[in-house]
Amino acid sequence: MGPKWRVGCLNAPVSDYDVVRVFCGPRGGYGNELGVVREGSVMPERSERQMFAEKLGFSETVFVDDPERGVIDIYTPTLRLPFAGHPCVGAAWLLDVPELVTPAGTVGARQDGEFCWIEARAEWVPPRTLRQYATAAEVDDLAVPAKGEWIYAWAWEDEPAGRIRARAFPGRDDGIDEDEATGAAALLLTDRLGRALNITQGTGSQILTAPQPYGWTEIGGRVVLER
Repeated sequence: MGPKWRVGCLNAPVSDYDVVRVFCGPRGGYGNELGVVREGSVMPERSERQMFAEKLGFSETVFVDDPERGVIDIYTPTLRLPFAGHPCVGAAWLLDVPELVTPAGTVGARQDGEFCWIEARAEWVPPRTLRQYATAAEVDDLAVPAKGEWIYAWAWEDEPAGRIRARAFPGRDDGIDEDEATGAAALLLTDRLGRALNITQGTGSQILTAPQPYGWTEIGGRVVLER
């Protein structure tokens, strides 16, 4: 499914990986890049995977441990995550599976026209500060805040229509000052507001969300194979 890239990571083996952009805009632009190692068995140790994710430098990298069952393992450049939104959407689209198995739990997945959707729970998401601003222009004008606090800055663009402007600042010392598109933070905001949202994040990424029964939330977006 398109070209793969090969990279060696310190003492880790050279590995093939795909790159997709997740939560792209209506014309296929923007989106958050994601590295996907389809043969996770080439790097079975967590230390190897962490070094590889650091080497790639994406906000997240996914290692596929069982492509048929959708078993995946997610890493930022500095830590392992039990669940993350844009990696799950990207992996579900790339593997074309009905569910993903993550350390946090089983994530439902479906394709719907140009959108790929996953279903997850707010309690799977690490703590985030959801900081509301009065206008979208205020969010646009924000400078990158100091490290230490994971901040999801947001404002209504059109409250009756559920349209939101957002930016995400992970607050980590891993070179990722701002996340272009973050499904987990969008999930938390949807859970807090209790309604479907159409979020424009970063420079032009689009994230769609919808509350579901029994504490579940759907997160959807467009995925494009990069390069």
